[in-house]
Amino acid sequence: MFVPFLIMLREGLEAALIVSLIAGYLKRTQRGQWIGVMWVGVVAAAALCLGLGIFINETTGEFPQKEQELFEGIVAVIAVFVLTWMVFWMRKVSRNVKGQLEQKVDQALNNKSNHGWALILMVFFAVAREGLESVFFLLAAFQQDVGMMPPLGAILGLGTAIILGFLLYWGGIRLNLALFFKWTSLFILFVAAGLAAGAVRAFHEAGLWNHFQEIAFDLSNVLSTHSLSGTLLEGIFGYQETPTVSEVAMYFIYLIPALVLFFMPPGLTARATNNIR
Repeated sequence: MFVPFLIMLREGLEAALIVSLIAGYLKRTQRGQWIGVMWVGVVAAAALCLGLGIFINETTGEFPQKEQELFEGIVAVIAVFVLTWMVFWMRKVSRNVKGQLEQKVDQALNNKSNHGWALILMVFFAVAREGLESVFFLLAAFQQDVGMMPPLGAILGLGTAIILGFLLYWGGIRLNLALFFKWTSLFILFVAAGLAAGAVRAFHEAGLWNHFQEIAFDLSNVLSTHSLSGTLLEGIFGYQETPTVSEVAMYFIYLIPALVLFFMPPGLTARATNNIR
C-alpha cells in the first residue's frame, strides 16, 4: 500500500504542479478564459491513462501461467525504465520547468488557426506523460501484491496530490518541493532495484532465464516474508528471504550505477548519461 501511495503522491503532485503552473500563468497574463480549455486536456489525459490501465489489467488475467509470468516480467522491466527516467528527468528540468511550461503555453495560444486545440494537446501530453508513468508502475505493483490495499494506496496518494495541488495553487501551503522530490527519488531507485530483481524471477518462472538460480542466501530464520517486517520489505522493496544469485546480481547491477549517477552533481550526471548514449 505504501509504495503505490508514494508513487501516486509524487506523480500526482508533478501533474498537479504542471496544471497549477499553467492555470496560474493563464490567470496572471489575463487569459483566464482558457482555463476551461486547459481542463479538457487534463480530463482527456486522465481518461486515457485510466482506460489503458484497466484494459491491460483485465485482459492479462486470461493469459496462461507462463505467458502471465512473461508479461509480469516485461511490465516490471518497463516500470524500472519509467521510474529511472522519471527520477533523472525531474532532476534535470526541476529548475526551469516553470519557464518551459509558460513558453509552451505562449506557443500554443499564439497559434492563431487552432490555439484552443493546441493548448488542449499541450496540456494533454504534459499530464498524460505523468499518468502513463504511473500506469506501468502500478501494473507491476498490483501483480506483486494482490488484494485491495495497493489500489487503495494509489487512490489515497492521488487524492492527497490533488488536494496539495489545489492548496499550492491557492497559496494555502508552502512545500519544499526540491527536498520532497530529492528524497522520494532516492526511495524510488531502491523500489526500481527490487522490480529489476523481480523481473529476473518472473522471466525464470516463464522459462526464459535459467542461469545462476542457486540460492544466494537464506534469511528465512532471521527475516521471514511471513513476518510483519518481512512482508513490509517485500511489498516496498521486493525483498525475498531466499533470493537467487541472479536476482541479487540484478539488484546491485541496477542500484549501484543508479546511486552513483544520482549523487553526482547535475552537470556531471548529464555528461555521464551523454557518454553512455
